[in-house]
Amino acid sequence: MFHLRNKTALSQTTGRHQKHHLCIKLQEFFGSSLHMSSKSILMALTCSTITKEFILSIPIGKFLIYFVPQESSFAFINAIEVFPAPPDFISDEPTQISRTGNSNDYKGLLSQALQTIHRINVGGPTLTPDNDTLLRTWLPDDSYLTNSGIAKNSQVLSGRPNYVIVTEFIAPDLVYKTSKEMASNDSNITWSYDVTRDARHLIRVHFCDVISISLNILSFFLYINSNFSLNINPYQKVKDFATPFFMDFVVDSDDSGFITISIGPDSNSFYQNAFLNGVEIMEMMGKSDLVPVTHKSSNMYPFIIVGVVLGGLVLICIFGGLLFIGLRRRKSKHVETSEWSPLPIFKGSSHGNSKTPSREGTITVSPVPNLNLGLRIPLDEIQLATNNFDKKLQIGKGGFGTVYQGTLRNGFKVAVKRSQPGSGQGLPEFQTEIMVLSKIRHRHLVSLIGYCDERLEMILVYELMEKGTLRDHLYNAKLPCLSWKQRLDICIGAARGLHYLHKGASGGIIHRDVKSTNILLDENLVAKVADFGLSRSGPPDQSHVSTGIKGTFGYLDPEYFKTQQLTEKSDVYSFGVVLLEVLCARPAINPALPREQVNLAEWGMRCKDKGLLDQIVDPSIRDQINPNSLRKFAETTEKCLQEDACDRPGMGDVAWDLEYALQLQQTAVVQEPHEDSASSASGMLSSHVFQRLPSTNIEFEGDDMSIINEDESDSVPLASGVFSQLKMDEAR
Repeated sequence: MFHLRNKTALSQTTGRHQKHHLCIKLQEFFGSSLHMSSKSILMALTCSTITKEFILSIPIGKFLIYFVPQESSFAFINAIEVFPAPPDFISDEPTQISRTGNSNDYKGLLSQALQTIHRINVGGPTLTPDNDTLLRTWLPDDSYLTNSGIAKNSQVLSGRPNYVIVTEFIAPDLVYKTSKEMASNDSNITWSYDVTRDARHLIRVHFCDVISISLNILSFFLYINSNFSLNINPYQKVKDFATPFFMDFVVDSDDSGFITISIGPDSNSFYQNAFLNGVEIMEMMGKSDLVPVTHKSSNMYPFIIVGVVLGGLVLICIFGGLLFIGLRRRKSKHVETSEWSPLPIFKGSSHGNSKTPSREGTITVSPVPNLNLGLRIPLDEIQLATNNFDKKLQIGKGGFGTVYQGTLRNGFKVAVKRSQPGSGQGLPEFQTEIMVLSKIRHRHLVSLIGYCDERLEMILVYELMEKGTLRDHLYNAKLPCLSWKQRLDICIGAARGLHYLHKGASGGIIHRDVKSTNILLDENLVAKVADFGLSRSGPPDQSHVSTGIKGTFGYLDPEYFKTQQLTEKSDVYSFGVVLLEVLCARPAINPALPREQVNLAEWGMRCKDKGLLDQIVDPSIRDQINPNSLRKFAETTEKCLQEDACDRPGMGDVAWDLEYALQLQQTAVVQEPHEDSASSASGMLSSHVFQRLPSTNIEFEGDDMSIINEDESDSVPLASGVFSQLKMDEAR
């Protein structure tokens, strides 16, 4: 494969030579040649330079270039450059797009002669031959945009692209380190390129994701001529950030003389954005078959002599070019520096014996072995996002550590949960949360953006939930009071998220720490379940998991507490406590209250027996609740709080019952005879009071007390013995 570039200087002339026709022939020494004719070039009034660039497949390394003028004209040239390109520079299986938008595989591209029409560095500056691996010129894209107000240049990648499936000879670093992205998600970005009318073109689009905040959260659409669209998911092509790839399309232009290329968002993508790094458009000039040289008359002999002389010069250029490229390849490889790139563009490997570079030059062992998830974010980036963990950005604190609000360089807001550096506290929970959240994605589950384990740090980065926790909205008088409908919507969303964990996630996942502080709310009060550090997973056909007791006092399943057998129904019980908490707007455990009122579940059952349940409903919503809605909600809560796990419903049934309670709230529905015959809200729960956890005299410092039994053995201690082993920590 050879890349041919010729430069022709035209100067002002007089007389009959008003047009110059440039003809190029490539001839190998055995008497065959390739003939190509250029378009007519009108002479300029002043001296100008015309550059024509061709890409040809040459089966034999020795060939000649000579020029044959058309009648009543002459041919001349100022410079010729010929040098080899990589064997895989042109793919022989591009996608062909018809004028109607249909697509199919195109065969025979390698036999075509290609003339470069446009070579565009999208989102970047002009690149001169000195900055290109094959001495090419790349132009900026701004003049081709149809609406520049809806696009913006991306942050320039500070590191080097990860060349895996392509090499730097396909396009230089500066093409893949820069890109255009959407300034808003309302409109597509469109470029319009002038091309030859009614001709066939090869379009090459270059991609390199330097804008995503995590892997597998971005997909978008590529459009060509408004009649062809293709969904682009970078991580179906590559497996890491900042890894370049390209796609080739054969497109037929129409009589308008323009080809348009657009990118736009995918509504199903978590991250609503789109990007493009580079575009190349080449006209397909026809088959580059070698044909015999013909001599129509003897007056062609001088031109043949000139061609032979020029051919000798071309050979010299070829050998010089080969020598030049050989020397370049011998240069020492790029030395990686300790400067991190502006976005997480990391391999994702996280082995126990791996070493992590830092600005200070220290080397530390990763505390997270064998994850290989591609979610690692550099500590420098997190420090920048949180203003070096500024206390003013602190938004929470729990057993795992402190939570900060942060903003990544691309403006994406995140929550950063940082453990106490170097303490080693919560390492199993840290690893578990990464493993669980890396393989699940649901509207009602908090999304993990990435993690950091540099310098013995344990940092988790999530999407920011702007409205905080459900607990905050139930007890914080400074926040607007949640209406009964809002509380139902929140409970339904959390139930759906837990149902997905139990049934939709691979292998089934038990959360094991369901509580109001682990239900977060976004800016629209959409509920998302969070904090999976204590979760456990197992085969779908496994009825329970034998494990040591972990969870939060007040929410803990009594059956799990006694048998140490964890099931999905353990989450159902904990969620039942949350439902009662939502109804009454008080903590599951409040040691400041009289002894009989400390445990919300016990107190709620006691009030029910006395017919006083309506008196413990949150006064701020007591007048809002439709009695039928309250009855259905109470029935659902009772089912969740059954002592025997087999009597509790699944989370799917819980979500359905809550949706019915919402429907009853929104539309007055007359109670059917076969439904619960209870006539008042105070008699909603049945008289079967299950055995409760015994009260304790332990003094608590926080509102939430996490129970952790570090003994993971299969032995089942008595309840009294278990209490002596409980470790009360701060809320997670």
